[in-house]
Amino acid sequence: MKTLAEACEGLSILAVDMPIGLMDEPIPGRACEPEARALLPGKASSVFPTPCRPALACTTHAAANAASRKLGKGLNQQTFHLFPKMREIDELMRGSRTLRRIVYEAHPELAFARMNGGKPVLAKKRKPEGFAERQRLLTKHDFKWKAAPLTGAARDDVLDAIAVCRTATLIAAGTATRLGPVRARDSCGLPMNIWF
Repeated sequence: MKTLAEACEGLSILAVDMPIGLMDEPIPGRACEPEARALLPGKASSVFPTPCRPALACTTHAAANAASRKLGKGLNQQTFHLFPKMREIDELMRGSRTLRRIVYEAHPELAFARMNGGKPVLAKKRKPEGFAERQRLLTKHDFKWKAAPLTGAARDDVLDAIAVCRTATLIAAGTATRLGPVRARDSCGLPMNIWF
């Protein structure tokens, strides 16, 4: 599997479904997240709370939860399971000004809602009707994919990846929507925006 740095070779834009830019404390949190949840009635839970930087440094859920709780708010297990990828992207982004110009945070459910006229797709993506609706929306927007098995990826995750690829094309065209203030940056200078 390619690293993020390898995946960016030759690209002008890469959209990823992973948080970029972390707060030093969990409260008040990143401004882009409540904005995203407000646009996804019925699917707001798909926008996971981003951990604070001190929690991300922890290697167990108990330690991460304790570190976050000490700063004002606990951390759920689901978010903790994403820590390895979050750490990878955070380290790469902090170490490369080039990647900061290429890699953008996106969210697949926002991308599908945009394709669906601003309405969230409420059917679960792992259920046949939810999968079919998302595949139909991608096809309608010229992103066709015949659901074939891919090693290491669940087919609903492939749909999510294609949806954020569409977001990357919108960013490149200057027509994507940005959530969060234009100059929102964390203490390491990373942007804190979600694009769709």
